[in-house]
Amino acid sequence: MSPVVLLSFIIGYFLMLILISYFTSKKSTSNATFFIANRNSKWYLVAFGMIGTALSGVTFISVPGEVGNLAGSQFRYFQFVLGNAVGYFIVAGILLPLYYRMHLISIYEVIERTLGKVSHKTAAAIFLISRVIGSAFRLYLVAIVLQKFIFDEMGVPFWLTIVICLLLIWGYTFRGGLKTIIITDTLQTVFLVASVILSIYFICSSLDMNIPQAFHAIKNSNYSKIFFTDNFVSNKFHFSKQFLGGIFVTIGMFGLDQDLMQKNLSCKNLKDAQKNMLSFTFIFVLINLFFLSVGALLYIYANREGIPIPLDSVTHQPRTDYLFPDIALNYFKGVPAVVFMLGLTAATFATTDSGLTALTTSFCIDFLNFDKKDPSREKKMERTRTFVHVAFSLIILFVVLLFNAVNDASVVTAIFKVATFTYGPLIGLFAFSLFAKKRQVLDYATPIIVVIAPLLCYFIDKYSKVLLDGYVFADELIIVNGLLTFIGLWIMSKRKTSDEIKLSYA
Repeated sequence: MSPVVLLSFIIGYFLMLILISYFTSKKSTSNATFFIANRNSKWYLVAFGMIGTALSGVTFISVPGEVGNLAGSQFRYFQFVLGNAVGYFIVAGILLPLYYRMHLISIYEVIERTLGKVSHKTAAAIFLISRVIGSAFRLYLVAIVLQKFIFDEMGVPFWLTIVICLLLIWGYTFRGGLKTIIITDTLQTVFLVASVILSIYFICSSLDMNIPQAFHAIKNSNYSKIFFTDNFVSNKFHFSKQFLGGIFVTIGMFGLDQDLMQKNLSCKNLKDAQKNMLSFTFIFVLINLFFLSVGALLYIYANREGIPIPLDSVTHQPRTDYLFPDIALNYFKGVPAVVFMLGLTAATFATTDSGLTALTTSFCIDFLNFDKKDPSREKKMERTRTFVHVAFSLIILFVVLLFNAVNDASVVTAIFKVATFTYGPLIGLFAFSLFAKKRQVLDYATPIIVVIAPLLCYFIDKYSKVLLDGYVFADELIIVNGLLTFIGLWIMSKRKTSDEIKLSYA
């Protein structure tokens, strides 16, 4: 399909988002609207819209591609998803009640009230660094797909592609913020879910199968194994590692992440927020199963048609991320190509727009103390918020262009992995604030601890085969990271006096 035709659909899609932004923000552009949507969001819209945020464009192309990779992943990712589901229940049952009880805008305010100002700024800084790298990484990986299949043929340079993407995102979020995103994310999730379901339908049609036949084909293929229980020590796909990793990654990267929790805090009350979480969990598990099914069907189709896995333009190694877009855009074309591109676009920008809003919120609340300033200065704070919003857009642009300049997939992936390491210290900080209330940490030591813990974790991960008799870590490494942070905080703390304990429980 012509790149111009695909681009026209994407432009139409963004015009629709900008129109939604106009109607949702014309009555109010206040900070309360931008940060927490006036705490008036409908829980069912939040629940559905969060799917688009939780499932980034990377998930959209990587999860199907991983099903048939040379490492033999198959459906092993579903083990991680089951852990995610348990993690969401923990977030709904423990963290949400805490956040609502404390009437928070930024969740990192918890740390200030329990550990101190330096610890609070440290937790917020961890989020800002992690989210900037994470948002830039996800945008970069999808942008190179858009560049490869659309913009290269039109002679548009990569830097301009990113600038256009960020300008469009900024254009429909800078006024209404979270209030707008609740609606746009709902729409983007519709496109995402429709794209996955229609992709299954189109692949089944190409394989001359109906849905029951496709189900049996997947079940009887070499791609459908879910549970891996062999070689606990050396197998990173082992069920226990994936499941435990899924639980704690969810707690760290969802429950302690301002981006995703901000939507929950926009609900009217705790009960609505918990209904949102439980509904979201069910849809999340189901959609991931659909993604894995798409992957199995793609490989069945590719094997039948003799389609090779596309090669990376730099390393010239097989790149499974490219299989889905390659088949959708070069073999199916027509309507399936448009459906794929809209689904990929929706998944990408649902993640980036909410990330940009959360970064702005966290910086304004945690570093500029908007929640502690005179409400009569609202207009001045709104102008400051807009400046911060622009600044983070430029920072993400710089980081994406830096990734592109590096031009090495392994280096870029390593940078992203470093960012994921920082969520372990967040778990340690929150755990200490919740379960060590009788101890007072030496506030100034917190930044040092949250740097040392990930470094130790990296060392343990790299040399685990030697240190731990052949043991190989997977996502459960985040538990070690959080535990090291907790231990460091304990060492650098002292027991509170009886008066301090009474004050902390007041």
